[in-house]
Amino acid sequence: MNARCRFLALMLALVALPVQPSLAQAPSTLKDLTAVIMLLGMPCGQVTSVQRQGTDDHIASCENGTRYRVTVNAQGRVVAQKQ
Repeated sequence: MNARCRFLALMLALVALPVQPSLAQAPSTLKDLTAVIMLLGMPCGQVTSVQRQGTDDHIASCENGTRYRVTVNAQGRVVAQKQ
């Protein structure tokens, strides 16, 4: 699977996260957010915890100490902003 297909699959997984709030700390959620941040080219290492802020809005804490707000913008793209 090429990188673009993987990125699109991860975006879809991120959009589906709010549907299952009980899985906010599930290992698959941590892996998905780690992959999204990595594909966006931001340093993180591995996501260690996630706080759900709202629909399509998460705060991801990385093992290197950085935190990112990961959201889906109006165009449907996943974006991450350093906090």
